[in-house]
Amino acid sequence: MPTKKVKKAVIPAAGLGTRFLPATKALAKEMLPIVDKPTIQFIVEEALKSGIEDILVVTGKSKRSIEDHFDSNFELEYNLKVKKKNDLLKLVDETTGINLHFIRQSHPRGLGDAVLQAKAFVGNEPFMVMLGDDLMDINDNSIPLTQQLINDYEKTHASTIAVMPVPHEEVSAYGVIAPQGEGIDGLYSVETFVEKPSPDQAPSDLAIIGRYLLTPEIFGILENQAPGAGDEIQLTDAIDTLNKTQRVFAREFSGQRFDVGDKFGYMKTSIEYGLNHPQVKDDLKQYIIDLGKKLSGTSDN
Repeated sequence: MPTKKVKKAVIPAAGLGTRFLPATKALAKEMLPIVDKPTIQFIVEEALKSGIEDILVVTGKSKRSIEDHFDSNFELEYNLKVKKKNDLLKLVDETTGINLHFIRQSHPRGLGDAVLQAKAFVGNEPFMVMLGDDLMDINDNSIPLTQQLINDYEKTHASTIAVMPVPHEEVSAYGVIAPQGEGIDGLYSVETFVEKPSPDQAPSDLAIIGRYLLTPEIFGILENQAPGAGDEIQLTDAIDTLNKTQRVFAREFSGQRFDVGDKFGYMKTSIEYGLNHPQVKDDLKQYIIDLGKKLSGTSDN
């Protein structure tokens, strides 16, 4: 029987974004820009580049701006066309014509519950879960992490979760895997998945990052999943249960991950992206050089 192609992705975006208050009081956290591009647009572009055809965004209250961003804006497009601002019109056109679907998670009860909202959308197909706090390789043209997971699935026909090493003292902020032996070309068999272990209980330093390729059997598990860490329905716990009945692999990501889920990570991402942005990179580089001199107490004089 031929392997079903991975053509659908789910982007959970129902979180309240409390780390970015007051900016996120009326604006979706996923719409905060990295220079001039909302964070969620990076995720959508990665999905499309990987061959994903349909995307479901799981939203919550105050998330209407996400739908508006990917919708057509006739007045804006007409104005740009009349003024012959073709470069800007091209940027606007890039956010329309995408097969985007939206559903609300009325009561945020954890990532597992957010993924469960996608059951009808996914049906009986393998699918991607892509978290908006993790941006991957935003400044190069390497194979997207989503595409890497899809390539693995086409060989193994199994769920595959992206992981990468993190400092041991930070493992309690992540789901962590207990690998079975050494990985082969970066692909690990997994003994167990543990959500937010304390450093002294963590089975490894390989932490789950925001890309999951899952088979549809995960939904039956999520429907019966008891709350875990933080009294929420944890996706990691459901994946660990799935691993008991069908193999789940872990793909170690060797690229560059940008965490935009907190203020400092967001600022670092903006700088990294800005240093490669054609409109601001030269001025930003010079500003950083001048700032370094100022902070070190030196100057050209």
